[in-house]
Amino acid sequence: MTTLFSKIIAREIPADIIYEDELCLAFRDINPQAPIHVLLIPKQEITKLVDAVAGDQALLGHLLLAAGKVARQLGVGDAFRLVVNNGAAVGQSVFHLHLHLLAGRPMHWPPG
Repeated sequence: MTTLFSKIIAREIPADIIYEDELCLAFRDINPQAPIHVLLIPKQEITKLVDAVAGDQALLGHLLLAAGKVARQLGVGDAFRLVVNNGAAVGQSVFHLHLHLLAGRPMHWPPG
């Protein structure tokens, strides 16, 4: 299945890419919900988190480590939130697993 994110990975559509390695890509969200809002996506397509399998464990861990690298690169220190939406009912609009890295403003708990 071709998604918007697959097209960004293939450089078929532009994105403000701020980090890339062999397994993932990070770019600024075009509809930011915080002063800093970056999406981290695996280059391997996984539709939703619930669709990940045991063989994806290393990739999922890599995404979390990449999120830390991106946060340091952006200078947000340890003050950021990671969000994963799983399914349309909770706001997933692109069905290619992605992490939202949000920072730059106070955030409250519970979210929503």
